[in-house]
Amino acid sequence: MTDHDLVLVTGAGGVGRLVTERLRAQNVPVRVLVRREDDRADQVRALGAEVVTGDLTQADTVAAALDGVRRTYFGLSVSPDHLLAATVLATVAKAHAELDVLVDLSQMTVSQMTATSTAESHQQRLHWLAEQVLDWSGLPVAHVRPTTFLDNPLFTALAARSIRDNGTLALPFGTGRTSPIAADDVAGVVATILLDPGDHAGKVYELTGPRTLDMTEVAQEFSTALGRTVTYQDVPLHRWRTEVLAHAGLPQHTEQHIATMAQLHHENRYDRATTDVERITGQRPLTVEEFVAVRKDFYLG
Repeated sequence: MTDHDLVLVTGAGGVGRLVTERLRAQNVPVRVLVRREDDRADQVRALGAEVVTGDLTQADTVAAALDGVRRTYFGLSVSPDHLLAATVLATVAKAHAELDVLVDLSQMTVSQMTATSTAESHQQRLHWLAEQVLDWSGLPVAHVRPTTFLDNPLFTALAARSIRDNGTLALPFGTGRTSPIAADDVAGVVATILLDPGDHAGKVYELTGPRTLDMTEVAQEFSTALGRTVTYQDVPLHRWRTEVLAHAGLPQHTEQHIATMAQLHHENRYDRATTDVERITGQRPLTVEEFVAVRKDFYLG
């Protein structure tokens, strides 16, 4: 890698941090754009990344962050500003940068959406619109669409709470099937594209775990990983939303997104599996059991 191969990563948490770890392990120069200086910024700085503060919705700070950059990862946590941030980044990059690739972290739900569909969450609609803007920009964009994350509160904080309380996965998924993916596997795909953009521009990659499971099968994988019996308890969505989700302390936008994800799971909208992770990275994505096993202390408390 040479100096002009500087990579801009938006965000020091979640997938952004994992992408930075992978790129720095290859001695790739990385600049990380953060909203504020905090522990997460310190962590990526300790990896040898350059850290700059700014706001993806502010064109001047985006232009400064893009200076000298040829490859960019755009990922944002669940936010009502997602579309604005994507639009600002695309506009500024088109005017001020010469990108080899822009990797956009989207959502798999987008592939089932239309211009007028209404069943999806506000966040999923923002992802759909952001993809349109990025495509219209003419920039060399690769869209990465993961399914639900294993790192999502549905499978981490909320699951841990019900497992500790009564040994259940208490979720309103009915008989719906799902194939959740670990954030680290998504980061592996993103980093691979950034390391060698090749012909990835213009492509869409849909990322899932290795196979689809119903929630009874998910509970069995939790049981094997934790060494204790975990069973699936199907909970009515309205009750789960008022008795569990409403007390999780999430912003309203995020709460609405997770509630909609639960509804779409119940409707079997997440019953999908692809081989894109292994095809791009050469590595099989983690199973639910493997993900949970390395976090045993977290789930059991």
